[in-house]
Amino acid sequence: MSHPLHTLRLAAVNIDGVLLSDTFSPVIHRLVVQHGLTYTAELERAFLSQHQLTAAQAFVEATGSTATPQEIITAYFAERERYLHSNPLRLLDGAVALLERLRALGLDIICYGGLDKGHFDRHLGRWASLFTEPHYICTNDFRPGVREITEDFFHLDPAQVLFIDDVAAVAERAREVGVAFIGHPGSFAHGFQRRLMQEARVRHIVSSLSGIDEQLLRAVDHEAGEGSVWRPAEYDVAAGAPVSAEGLS
Repeated sequence: MSHPLHTLRLAAVNIDGVLLSDTFSPVIHRLVVQHGLTYTAELERAFLSQHQLTAAQAFVEATGSTATPQEIITAYFAERERYLHSNPLRLLDGAVALLERLRALGLDIICYGGLDKGHFDRHLGRWASLFTEPHYICTNDFRPGVREITEDFFHLDPAQVLFIDDVAAVAERAREVGVAFIGHPGSFAHGFQRRLMQEARVRHIVSSLSGIDEQLLRAVDHEAGEGSVWRPAEYDVAAGAPVSAEGLS
C-alpha cells in the first residue's frame, strides 16, 4: 500500500457522472428542447443535483407546463428509460482503478447519488468491498448532501473529506462547508458544468478519472491540511488560468 495520506480520511464519490455514465443531463436536455426552450446554464443549474420534486417544480415554472411536479418526474423517468434503450448505462473508464487508488492511499470510500440503493447494487454491487459501510447513501432528501455525509454519517471534520462529483452545485456546497473537491464534468456537448465549476473557484477539474492520480490526491491532501483547497475569492475565471495539472485538457 502507498504511504497513507496525512489529512484526508474519506472520499465521497458520486455515482452517476463519475463512476457511471451520465444519463441525467442528456435526458433533461431532451425534455427542455421538447418543451420549446433553449437549454441554458441557468436551467441546468436548476435541475441537476436537486431534490426530485424541487427540480420538477423548477421545470414546471420554466416551461409553463400544466403538469404537476410528480407528473414531470414520471415523464422524466419514462424519457430516461427510452434514452437508456439506445444508450445503456456503463461503468466509466478508470472507475475501478480510481476506487483502488483511493483505497491504497488509506481512504474510506462512500458512494452517493439521488437514486435509491438498488441503483448502486445493480451497477456497482460487484465492487461493494471497495466501499465503506453503508457503501451507498441516497441524497435525494438532503441534496446535495455534502454536510450530511461529512458530519452526520461519518462525523468528520470538513478538512478530512474529499468529494468527487460532476456537478457544480455540489462544488458550491463543498466550498461552503470547507471540504475538498475534485470536479469531473461530463463530456455532454450541451452541458455547462465545467464553466460553472470554474466560476465556483474549483481548484482541480479533470477530464478523465485517470487524471485523479496519486500525485493529484496527495496535492489535495496537502491543501486540505493547510486550508487551501479552494481558489481565493479574487480568482478571475476570465484570466484563463489552468485549473489543475490536467486542467482544461
